Amino acid sequence: QVQLVESGGGLVQAGGSLRLSCVASGSIRSINAMDWYRQAPGKQRELVAAITSGGTTNYADSVKGRFTISRDNAKNTAYLQMNSLKPEDTAVYSCHADVTYYKNGYYFTTRDCWGQGTQVTVSS
Repeated sequence: QVQLVESGGGLVQAGGSLRLSCVASGSIRSINAMDWYRQAPGKQRELVAAITSGGTTNYADSVKGRFTISRDNAKNTAYLQMNSLKPEDTAVYSCHADVTYYKNGYYFTTRDCWGQGTQVTVSS
C-alpha cells in the first residue's frame, strides 16, 4: 500500500557531497516521522537522522554538522544532504517512515515502512 524509493547514492571521494532522496507513494493519508538509517558491512544498522512531520530533527553524533535531513510534505519526500563525507560513511542507506494510509475504506498506521536502500561509497 505504501512504497518508499531512495535515490541519489553513488561513489564519491572523501570530502565530497551527496544528496539522497526518499519518495513515498501509495494511498497515503499522512507521514509522521521519516528517518535515514545506514548499515555498513559487518556492522549493525544505525539511525543516521530523523525528522518529524513538524520539522524537528535528530542526528547521530557521527554525522552532526555534516548531514542535514529535510522533507517536503507536499511531495511526500525526505532528503539527506551529506557533506564532508568520510570513508566511514560508506554504507547502504535506507529510508524509513511511519505512515498512515488508506485501505478498503479504513486508516492503518505502519511503523515498518522501508525503502530498498541505496549504496553510498566514499573513497579515501
